[in-house]
Amino acid sequence: MAQRNFVGDFLLPPVYRIQLVRENKGDRPLLNGPSEAASVIWKYLEHADREYFVSMMLDSASRVIGINTVSIGTLDCCLVSPREVFKAAILANAASIIVAHNHPSGDVRPSQEDLAVTKSLRKAGTLLEIEVLDHIIVGDGGVYTSLCWHR
Repeated sequence: MAQRNFVGDFLLPPVYRIQLVRENKGDRPLLNGPSEAASVIWKYLEHADREYFVSMMLDSASRVIGINTVSIGTLDCCLVSPREVFKAAILANAASIIVAHNHPSGDVRPSQEDLAVTKSLRKAGTLLEIEVLDHIIVGDGGVYTSLCWHR
């Protein structure tokens, strides 16, 4: 018979352990600026037929730890929650992140919503001590806009 854990009259829930496993330590790109980050993001999103919002997690030396797809939207919008953006970064022990999304239309001009999301994520990152280095928008052929200048 399975043992059941009780405290007083309360049954304790099972305890689960979360473990992050790094599958491949191979060559992790070192990012020196927005163009290199945009190139990595473009390779990840170039075949997307709708809007994707992703976070690229970096270690303290600005090497890519991984890329997490935060949200998949429609042709022209994507819902973004700070909670979902930072979940993978916390689990990966990231020092910083670069967030990015694509515009399937090819037009990489930021919308007011893009600027508002960037501001919100920067505030959340400050509280969590995970710096949001940039928000990159990629379009057709790898053309991109870096929102690090829109502070």
